[in-house]
Amino acid sequence: MENRPGRPVRLATVATATPPFQADQRQVEDFFIRHYSGRLSRRAIEVLGKFLAHPSIRSRHFAIDSPEGMLESDPDRRIERFTRWAVDLSAQAALEALARAGLEPREVRALVANTCTGYLCPGLTSYLIERLDLPRNIRTYDLVGTGCAGAVPNLQAAAEYLKTNGDDGVALSVSVEVCSATFHMEEDVSLLLSNALFGDGAAAAVLWTRPGGLELVASSCRHQPESREAIRYVYRQGQLHNQLSRKLPLIVNRAVADAVREVLEGQGLGVADIAHWALHSGGEDIITAIGRELGLPQEKLLPTRSTLARYGNLSSPSVLFTLREIMDNGLAPRDWCLMASFGAGLSAYALLLRAMA
Repeated sequence: MENRPGRPVRLATVATATPPFQADQRQVEDFFIRHYSGRLSRRAIEVLGKFLAHPSIRSRHFAIDSPEGMLESDPDRRIERFTRWAVDLSAQAALEALARAGLEPREVRALVANTCTGYLCPGLTSYLIERLDLPRNIRTYDLVGTGCAGAVPNLQAAAEYLKTNGDDGVALSVSVEVCSATFHMEEDVSLLLSNALFGDGAAAAVLWTRPGGLELVASSCRHQPESREAIRYVYRQGQLHNQLSRKLPLIVNRAVADAVREVLEGQGLGVADIAHWALHSGGEDIITAIGRELGLPQEKLLPTRSTLARYGNLSSPSVLFTLREIMDNGLAPRDWCLMASFGAGLSAYALLLRAMA
């Protein structure tokens, strides 16, 4: 994505939403031991405890009414839970983002939504049109299959709509994941890690061509289909199971670095020129590996680590949670900000933004 002549596309506001049920990692461990100690080997319990004891995550939010909701295994009940919470959280984040921008839902001309933790047909956009009372002639785009990376290609699609139509319209970008709707407990290390890492939440961003916000300057992507098995969802007995390779930090850091360097070199910039970094909070090992590959000072990783500590890995909304923190803390005029997300595919995306003067 390169801005063509004309009014630049800007990201006006970002808002986030999490379900009210929150638990710290010790509470999660107690719950798992109480319900699964007789079903898992001692070794698996030890590995799970080690993951949960890592200090990088303090607490997570879960889209359940009570802890026992995690035990629900019926596929029909799970998709019902996904639908309820995905719509509720998306609508909450979207309304706050619009309010922050001083907009009414009727002013939105395009809606882009992404999720990977549940399948709906018609897509999530249909539910949001109804819930938010959006215009019935709105352009809608439902993105699937992008996994944790989904927020940045979502923003790319929203920006392309605004550039193509060239009007004073507004695009709404929504990322939501109910990771707990894909919960499974087995001996598989991928599942043990996932159960110690992922949380639930949604984020929404307003894009427009009006003054104010962060200009979307350029973007890039990297696809490595040969690494598909390293990070993906797989279907087993009709249900999603998360699959993560132990080699993922090494694979991801190179893909992200390639995407970042491409977008920076295209603007004649270097890593040192970027004041703010919003990376996907995929886990402490991955954050560390990406930071090392790019040569980032530790302080540049603080917002990303803050998101991980407070929410865990939220999958696709994570990077927008971090951007929200950066924006709330304030950017100086002309500051550069770099967003990077990565996920299933394997795919990596970079988006370069700049604060207005």
